Amino acid sequence: MTSEKKPSTDWLENAQHFQQNLVQQWMQMAQAFPGAAASAGAHDPFAAFKAFMPPSGAANPFGMAMPTGTAAFPGLPALGELFSKATHGQAVRFDPAQLLEIQNHYLKEFTGLWNQGPHVKPPGDRRFAAEAWSTNPMAAFTAAAYLLNARTLMSMADAVQGDAKTRSRVRFAVQQWIDASAPSNFLVFNAEAQKKAIDTQGESIAKGMANLLHDMKQGHVSMTDESVFEVGRNVATTEGAVVFENELFQLIEYKPLTAKVYERPFLLVPPCINKFYILDLQPENSLIRYCVEQGHRTFVVSWRNPDESLSHKTWDDYIEDAVIKAIGVTQDIAGAENINALGFCVGGTMLGTALAVLAARGEEPVHSATLLTTFLDFTDTGILDVFIDENFVQYREMQFADGGLMPGRDLAATFSFLRPNDLVWNYVVGNYLKGETPPPFDLLYWNSDTTNLPGPYYAWYLRQMYLENNLVQPGKVTVCGEKIDFRQVKLPVYIYGSREDHIVPIGGSYASTQIFPGKKRFVMGASGHIAGVINPASKNKRSHWIGPAGKFPADVNDWVSSATEHPGSWWTDWSAWLKPLAGKQIAAPKAYGKAKKYSAIEPAPGRYVKAKA
Repeated sequence: MTSEKKPSTDWLENAQHFQQNLVQQWMQMAQAFPGAAASAGAHDPFAAFKAFMPPSGAANPFGMAMPTGTAAFPGLPALGELFSKATHGQAVRFDPAQLLEIQNHYLKEFTGLWNQGPHVKPPGDRRFAAEAWSTNPMAAFTAAAYLLNARTLMSMADAVQGDAKTRSRVRFAVQQWIDASAPSNFLVFNAEAQKKAIDTQGESIAKGMANLLHDMKQGHVSMTDESVFEVGRNVATTEGAVVFENELFQLIEYKPLTAKVYERPFLLVPPCINKFYILDLQPENSLIRYCVEQGHRTFVVSWRNPDESLSHKTWDDYIEDAVIKAIGVTQDIAGAENINALGFCVGGTMLGTALAVLAARGEEPVHSATLLTTFLDFTDTGILDVFIDENFVQYREMQFADGGLMPGRDLAATFSFLRPNDLVWNYVVGNYLKGETPPPFDLLYWNSDTTNLPGPYYAWYLRQMYLENNLVQPGKVTVCGEKIDFRQVKLPVYIYGSREDHIVPIGGSYASTQIFPGKKRFVMGASGHIAGVINPASKNKRSHWIGPAGKFPADVNDWVSSATEHPGSWWTDWSAWLKPLAGKQIAAPKAYGKAKKYSAIEPAPGRYVKAKA
């Protein structure tokens, strides 16, 4: 007869083994930093970090070996690659006294954790919130020890000495590895996934493998049940027609929902890095439908998803043959002297560039402009700055010197790993370890519907804007044969930024207030890059902030401190701003386009938006 060990005995043996490993980690760190007093730094600048991290070939979520040279998931660089980029291959230096303080604090915290024995409770973290973690002593201890290691790693990252960019890159690299190495991401450690496998008699594992094979085939991690959605059927459903197209875009005109419309038409320019229907997901959260309901004769640019035939297209091509062309066609169809226009994200950058080109030509076809979460001044680019340096930009310029496409899936992976726990590992755990199908969510369906970019366009954008910030410097950059100078763009401008935006930080949006000489209004909304913008007025959710009229201090923090919070969506404030700029009301048109010159080509949303990358 075999004897069974008590659970507490099992936990004690496992925990002792775990403790021995942790002690060994600190011994390795001590060898890397002898006496914690080596002022010159270690031979291996990241030995201290690596002491806490899984070795090369660590298990992936299914217990299989990860490749050592490349990422287990697209878009996530290998650890060594991240660290090499972070430091440019240079040794990292620490203050020895600070490092010793971190070490002592760690040992003190670990002793406290150890003394809890088998009654450890994982600290508050939604990854370890399920009952299975707290009822399994070893799982609880593993989660608590991981969180302690994570805090220590970030303390060490904060202690790195160097310039601001190097420090930011180190923090980003360390955070990526912390998030990737969470025990919740691995079946061998995830108590919740193990319990579900037992409860379902292995069915969850089988479903997880099926989900993994499906996602490998489609080329990205599923964030939602994509089978539920179809563009034109239950997303992008506002009624309209394509009234113009060329090789870069289709122009959609929407059917009026009011008996009268404002005489000055309204054109929306979405980012070409994504598809336009983020502005038209469902009727209840559609900014496009909202514009139509307010009585604006509404037009939208729907970008073509580039293929090899567009692989040589440049920033100039997109400004001249798309944005400026769309402005002209909208004017022509409506018979209007000028129009109102809106640009979102990169669409705002392109609209702003087009306005500067037109101003340099002495033309003013746009009466007012709205910029949503838009960079024109690229001084404060937030976390994206960690990717951009001369070597990176030169690499892209060489890659696309003879044309080519920047794949949409690569761009999507980059943005997902800016928030990896929310946009990557959450779905890895749910889809593969637990065998779950993520619930339908229109915004995440849109997020997965990626768009390619022409390589020359992308490389020029990186250098002139992200790297050198030339667009905002008067006369420094030439677009479509004209020197760009925003001091010549004197139209009224409504500028919106989202407070928690990680793609266009609030300071980046606010910076546009400093470059336009005309009347300006700046409004800050709650939430992030997408949720802050797509905040329907009818829902009355979140808040927005408005500062004193005409007061735009150089520092965004000074503006924020003077701003007043208003409950609900910023849409109503913007609508009230735009209304007096839209002209008088006239009878709504009975047909799309303009006679034979711009007849309806096909119903909205058109075929361009349906093309897959």
